[in-house]
Amino acid sequence: MTSLQLTDPNQILFHSFSVRRRNFFKLPTALPLVPRASLDSTPTSKTRRHFIAETAAIPLALSLPSPARSDEPALSEWERVYLPIDPGVVLLDIAFVPDDPNHGFLLGTRQTILETKDGGNTWSPRSIPSAEEEDFNYRFNSISFKGKEGWIVGKPAILLHTSNAGESWERIPLSAQLPGDMVYIKATGENSAEMVTDEGAIYVTSNRGYNWKAAVQETVSATLNRTVSSGISGASYYTGTFNTVNRSPDGRYVAVSSRGNFYLTWEPGQPYWQPHNRSIARRIQNMGWRADGGLWLLVRGGGLFLSKGTGISEDFEEIPVQSRGFGILDVGYRSQDEAWAAGGSGILLRTSNGGKTWTRDKAADNIAANLYSVKFINDNKGFVLGNDGVLLRYVG
Repeated sequence: MTSLQLTDPNQILFHSFSVRRRNFFKLPTALPLVPRASLDSTPTSKTRRHFIAETAAIPLALSLPSPARSDEPALSEWERVYLPIDPGVVLLDIAFVPDDPNHGFLLGTRQTILETKDGGNTWSPRSIPSAEEEDFNYRFNSISFKGKEGWIVGKPAILLHTSNAGESWERIPLSAQLPGDMVYIKATGENSAEMVTDEGAIYVTSNRGYNWKAAVQETVSATLNRTVSSGISGASYYTGTFNTVNRSPDGRYVAVSSRGNFYLTWEPGQPYWQPHNRSIARRIQNMGWRADGGLWLLVRGGGLFLSKGTGISEDFEEIPVQSRGFGILDVGYRSQDEAWAAGGSGILLRTSNGGKTWTRDKAADNIAANLYSVKFINDNKGFVLGNDGVLLRYVG
């Protein structure tokens, strides 16, 4: 794979096009659910879209069967929220407007965007016209708010921005030179954001997305081409993309290579990503930051490790967990002491001592879904996102 190398960290990689005026699109206050499972990039998808739009008056209850709720026992500290979306949708990210903690958005595959105005108790579909004008079935990967300003990124490459808490969104044009797919975005201040692609490019904007500057001088592939002789195990098998990437509150990143055979870190001001050998025999599934600033690490097959001390480290110790052999996919910290881990086949684990010991919420074993992401908005608001539209809400 050919890598795009950036020689100047201040190089502007993409910008708005002067010949194309960007308009704000006012979103409707209510829109009937449009199932997207059949939408694809084929020439017939537009015809299907028109057909569905014309028949949108069919009651929602007739188009989507209600899940059998009585078959699942109640969770001790979580409740399942049933969503008006197609079966098969994978939920990917969630965010709330800081100025209105009851107002939030939920993203997923199959062009899924849901909105809540009651803190996450109920959700309704939202449509963004500027994201539906082409025959693409977008996968919305990441959303972030700072004040009333918000950002959404997805695949195929799409960048959306709002300055009024999501009442309307505008689409920001992107350059074709953008290396990789956008997988993460963080609102950092007024008119400012930080964006990451799966090839390790990091960009920042301070003028509402009109211009973006590179925060690293090269992609990860270029870095590994220079450092492959330095002893990074598995670098020669690197396919040029991340498997996962996570950001700490102070702006540091940790990312896992696509094959899980090593990991990389980056801190603000560094010109390149720093690759690290894994000290564990099994391949890495995911990594992230603990509430105390240390790292957690998940390996394939259900293993959980914590770094010794805080900060970036290559020294990890394994923590016994009751994973039943299923992979643990994510960890989310509610506080310095309490955290939850989620994974395949409804695995849900809790620690109340910073990760030293974990107990399993056995009621979650009956959830027929993989749980991919744990997100705590604050001490009292948390969610677990899974496939098949499974959403769990923390009730404490």
